[in-house]
This record gives sequence, structure tokens and C-alpha cells, in this order.
Amino acid sequence: MKRLFFTLFLSVCALAWTNAEVIYLTQADFKKKIMDYSSEKEWTYYGKKPAVIDFYTTWCGPCKRLAPIMEELSETYKKKVIFYKADTEQERELARVFQISSIPQVLYIPVDGQPILLKGLYPKEEIIRLIDEHLLNKKPEK
Repeated sequence: MKRLFFTLFLSVCALAWTNAEVIYLTQADFKKKIMDYSSEKEWTYYGKKPAVIDFYTTWCGPCKRLAPIMEELSETYKKKVIFYKADTEQERELARVFQISSIPQVLYIPVDGQPILLKGLYPKEEIIRLIDEHLLNKKPEK
């Protein structure tokens, strides 16, 4: 019985460790993990890995179609890119700071350099291209 419990415990731990996830981002988290926009004058990203932030709301149809794409890409890029979600109705200050007037909008943040904020629902292939080229500095294949 102990052996079964121990095996089950290790399996759950391994599953939790290997699964990537989209992290829900609050204003306080943003100021700690991304950038403290209230004290920084210029864009200064605090992260060690590139990040993608999906600004969404729960009732938005295109946001609902984007969510599984972001979850899939968080698994694909789990060791290279951090994926976040910010609910613009819950995090109104973040929406105001980034002037989010329509959703979805996605912020692509490289470790060095300026982020790109794009409005609308893009095809998965375009999101992959943006991540590869803008965040991971991969050259496009010919």
C-alpha cells in the first residue's frame, strides 16, 4: 500500500512539474514579475524569460477561441516563454495602463527590447511566428 501511494505521489508530482500553464496575472503580480509601471520611467522587463500576456474577458468570443491556443503554446514553449492571462474586467488598472479598449489583445515581451501589443485574434501560426522571431530571435525559415 505504501509503495502504491508513493508511486502515485511521484506521478502527480512529475505531472505537475512537467505541465506548462497559463498564469493568471494581477496588477500586483504584474508590478513584481513584469514591470512596476508606477515607478519605472522607461520600459524595464524584470523577467528572465520572454513573456506573452493575453488580455481578455470571460464573455469575449474571440478570447475564448484564443485561450486553448495559448494553453497549447504554453506547453510547446514551456521552458522558453512564460504565458500569462489578465482579465481586463478584474484588472482595470492594467487595462487602463495598456489602453486596452478592445479584446483580445496580446502583449509579446522579449527579455531585451520593447514589447509588441497586438489587437485581435491571430491565427496560431502567426502567434508562433511572433514568438519565434520577436521573443526567441529565430530567423524565419525559407
